[in-house]
Amino acid sequence: MAVYFSELFSGGIIIFLSLFLAILTVFFLYLILRKDIYKKSYLLPIFILPFFYTLSFSLFYSLIPSRFLTRILLTLIFSFGAYSLFLTQNIFAISTLRTINLLRSARIVSFVITIFVLFFMFSIIFSLRLPLYVTPFLVGAISYLMATQFLWSYSESREGNREVFLFSGGISIMMMELAFALSIWPVSASIYAIFLTGIFYTYSGLSHAWLEKRLFKGILWEYVWVGVLSVLFLLVFSKWGA
Repeated sequence: MAVYFSELFSGGIIIFLSLFLAILTVFFLYLILRKDIYKKSYLLPIFILPFFYTLSFSLFYSLIPSRFLTRILLTLIFSFGAYSLFLTQNIFAISTLRTINLLRSARIVSFVITIFVLFFMFSIIFSLRLPLYVTPFLVGAISYLMATQFLWSYSESREGNREVFLFSGGISIMMMELAFALSIWPVSASIYAIFLTGIFYTYSGLSHAWLEKRLFKGILWEYVWVGVLSVLFLLVFSKWGA
């Protein structure tokens, strides 16, 4: 409900309100999982996706037309997504203590939500038309955190895995470079977001397959084609000389 009423605010207020709601989401999740968290030393990635999920939805509200039905629909989608996200994070926490059959489904749901969150966040960042040195930094920071939580969810040990951090750092650097190049590319913010989200999907998918030693030819081409289609999508909607 707080997300729905966030449309009543604008400017800097909406940013602070969105941050407050995101922190509140993390706090409630902590209260739910606190008993399981105390039993493990490294569960911080569990809080990354819920934080950015609430933050991205709250900020994205300001970019859509102020229509009652549209707001209601997005609020319902947010509520359903938040419920699903809390369930998946609970499954991740429990899976660190014992084997659970729902882990595979939780990973799929988490990754789908990750893709939507990245699209929202990238759309917001490029819509703000921030200085050249700020946009790549934000894209890189968000990509690092989202890649960390995604790769961590597939990590067998669920502890501070050095390879997870290294691959996340590599993804972050490559996303920063792309964001810097896109700063002079003549397309809309939504096209930026779709392209970067597709590239993130490719990078993170390949990294995950490599870490699980499942980078076979079929899987490799699946992610390569997503990357190629993302580039073609960007080129088709470019407006050079317009």
